[in-house]
Order: sequence, then C-alpha cells, then structure tokens
Amino acid sequence: MGILSFLGFTLLVGVIAYLSTRKTDENTSDGYFLAGRSLSAITIAGSLLLTNLSTEQIVGLNGSAFSEGILVMAWETLAAIAMVITAVFLLPRYLKGGLTTVPQFLERRYDTTTKAIASGLFLTGYAIVLLPIVLYTGSLALSTMFDVPGLLGVSKSAAIWICVFGIGIIGSIYAIFGGLKAVAVSDTINAIGLLIGGIMIPVFGLLEIGDGSIGDGLATLFRDNPEKFDSIGDSKASVPFATIFTGMMLVQLFYWGTNQAIIQRALGAKNLKEGQKGLLLASFIKILGPLIVVLPGIIAFHMFGDTLDKADEAYPTLVSKVLPLSLVGFFAAVLFGAILSSFNSALNSSVTLFGIDIYKEYINKEATEKQTVKAGKLFGIALALFAMFIAPLLQSAESIFSYLQQVNGCYSIPILTIIVVGYLTKNVPAIAAKIAIVSGAILYLIYVVLDATVLEGKLPHFLHVMAILFVVNVLIMLLIGMLQPREVPYEQQYTEEVDITPWKPVKVVGAVICFIVIGTYIYFS
Repeated sequence: MGILSFLGFTLLVGVIAYLSTRKTDENTSDGYFLAGRSLSAITIAGSLLLTNLSTEQIVGLNGSAFSEGILVMAWETLAAIAMVITAVFLLPRYLKGGLTTVPQFLERRYDTTTKAIASGLFLTGYAIVLLPIVLYTGSLALSTMFDVPGLLGVSKSAAIWICVFGIGIIGSIYAIFGGLKAVAVSDTINAIGLLIGGIMIPVFGLLEIGDGSIGDGLATLFRDNPEKFDSIGDSKASVPFATIFTGMMLVQLFYWGTNQAIIQRALGAKNLKEGQKGLLLASFIKILGPLIVVLPGIIAFHMFGDTLDKADEAYPTLVSKVLPLSLVGFFAAVLFGAILSSFNSALNSSVTLFGIDIYKEYINKEATEKQTVKAGKLFGIALALFAMFIAPLLQSAESIFSYLQQVNGCYSIPILTIIVVGYLTKNVPAIAAKIAIVSGAILYLIYVVLDATVLEGKLPHFLHVMAILFVVNVLIMLLIGMLQPREVPYEQQYTEEVDITPWKPVKVVGAVICFIVIGTYIYFS
C-alpha cells in the first residue's frame, strides 16, 4: 500500500510538470533556463522553499534540535530576513539588468575573467559538495524508510547505490530535459505535499505525548523540557547567539540572494511584482519552518531521550513511531520530491552556468541559443553521472559531511563580497574583485585547515571568521577603488526584459516579517 501511494503521487507530479511545460519554447535561453520569464509568485515561492528543504536539512536540523533545542532555528527564521533584503534590494537590480545568471552581472560590473572565476567556484561547489551530499542523504532516508535492503535482498551499501542512481536519473530527466519550468512546477506541487507531510509529523507526535490532545502535548513538552526552548543557548552551541549578528546573516544573504540554484527561480519571474511577492510569501512560510525542521527533534528527545545511538536518527525514528502506516507511502513520495528538488535545482543551475557563462563565452562565441542549450544539457548529463558515482562513496566518509559544509565558505563569502560592493559602488575596478575573490577563498581555506588540525578549538567560530573576512575584503576593494578607480563609473542599464515596477506594499510586508522574526527570538529568549 505504501509503495503504491508513493508511486502514484510521484507519477502525478511528473505528469503535471510535463503538461505545464509543453507550451514553453525550450530551445531559447529564456525558455529553458528561466521558464520563459513566466513564473508567478506562488510558483516562485513553492520552488524556493522546496529547493531549500531536503532530507539533509529535515534530518540534520531535527537531529541538532534533538541535541540542542530550539536555538538551531536560526538557520530557518533568519532566512526570512535575508529573503526580505533580496526582494527589496537585490531582485529589482537583477531584473533591471535582465540577468539569466548572477555571474552575468559580475561580467558587466567588472570583467569576463571575474565572471568565469565566480561561475567556476559555483560549479565546483555544486559538483563536489552539494549534488553528491543531496543524493547520498536522500538515498539513505528512502532506503531506511522502505527497507530497500530487505525488499531487494541486497546489502545496505548496494541499496544506497540503487537509490542514488534512481534519484539521480529521475532528477536529471526533470532538470536537463524539462528546464526550469518543469523543475519549478514539480517543486510547487511537492512543496504543498511537504508542508502537509512535514506538519503531520509534529502533530502526530504531540497527539502521542498529549494522549490525543495537541494542547496537552505542547504543555507537557514545555513543562518537561524547558532547556530545549531557549533560543539563546551558550557559547559552546553549534550556533552561538553572537553569530546571528555576524556570519549567519551573511551566509543567509549569500544563499537567498546570490546563490544561482536559489535565485534562478526569482530571475524567471514574469515581472518584479511577482518576484517580490514570491520571495515574501516564501519568507513568511519560512518563519513556520521550525515546525517541520526543529519541533520534531524536540518531540523525539522527549519521547526517546538517550536511547538513540545518534542524534540524526531522531527524525526517522519519530516518523516510524507516530506516522500511521497508510500515510508512509505519501510521506516517502513527498520526501522523494524534496530530494529531487534540491538535486535537480542545483543541476539545472549548473547547466545554466555552464551554457551561458562558459560555453557561450569561451568555447563557442558564435553559438546559437539552441546550441547553447544543447551544450548545457550535455554538461548536465556528465555532471549528474559524476555526482551519482561520487555519492555512494560518502558511506565510508561520513565525517567529511560537516567538513564539506564548512568548506562552502570558500566560495560563498567571496562571491557575496564582490556582488555587494559591485552594486553599492561605481568606481571599484575589476582587479579589486579578482583580489577579493581569490584572497577570500584562500584565507578561509587556511582557516578551515588550521581549525581541523593544529589549532582545533582555539580559533573563533567559522561564522565569525566569515564575517571578519567579509569586512577585510570589502575594505581591500574600497581601498583599491580609491587608489585605482575605474576609468568610467559603472551605471546599470535597464534591458526591459520584464516590467520592474515594484510591488507597492513590499517594504511594509517585509518590515512585518522582520518584526515577527525578532518577536519570536524575544519570546523564546
């Protein structure tokens, strides 16, 4: 029964995604890479949320909440503020320039080499870190939920290989052959399913604790585990409170404002109004994110205490304990959708970056739009296969997970630095961007190596280090801009690709969302 409902829901999503893309001309760059610049607010919001939410986050954050409590909600709630800043400040500038990729702006503002370095950093991060980790964590969850080793009579390792290639092939079909429209539509349907399925878990968990009453369950949870509802925590926490005012906000701004895999949804908006509404709708729902990725971990702590071997077992154990058997297939399908979404979104963005920023620029300058799309698709197939062969190898190297996540700072902060300075100044030259992006990556890599070896535990938290390097590199760029300014000050041109009339209440709604986030922290402090 579970497998039938899983297959039924997955097939339904695929059929709807196929039907919705038949009218989009996928032989043009806008049609394939940006869904013909036709995305509405609801589609943008759904796709943003599901691209962000995957098994790695659902299992990982609930595992952190199991150990540390509500303070890990910073990863969710602060995202809402970053999305507001993106909607008000960055998106109008992106759409004014008619961008397909974020590095395109870097070419216009600085030069082609800066764009190539940024695209290369993005692609390296996706290929080595993001795609294999999404495939592996997703396969682990599905293999456990459906007992694939027992079902097929294979070892755990073989089951992971089977699941990795299953997810990888289906995700590749969506991302490579369907373009952004197929990805965004399938994401929206799966986002609805994930919200329903994700909220079901804490609801059933609270009913279990409260003997049939959600209110009693919450009261019991607060009464018996008060230490888990402290949003501040101590200096030894994985997210020290002080980091909220330093690197945490920068990481969120990079992720929601400049990361190609995320912002590509908003770049495909039919106009600025729809893009801003989509971002703000997603940011409001993001405030509710802790209900799905934090509260279940605390419920699991109350129910299982110290009986689990690892914190990351909290969420799967809670699901198998409280979810009725009839809903397991539906929930697995939704989880499968979340895995697919993160995989195919990163893959679609990689295809876009390669086609627009590398193939068209360095390999075939005379390429037609059809040739550019075709080259991007071939690159996508190669990248997907690479990720599929790398992912199962992570079984024997789980300790590298957190290490790889930390290494993301090698490209996130340098890229954010040169984009922020690029938009806020007119005279900083291209050489400043190259120095900042290279020095930012090298200095952060030195920190990671030292922190993992000779100076382990003696250096500041990696989020603080990100903030320090951001400030240092901004100052370096401004100093170079004073000593060796551009010959002609940069002025952004309006390409008239879409209407950039802003949504009138954008600042008021954005302010309300920020106040809700601050209020949440005050309430739980």
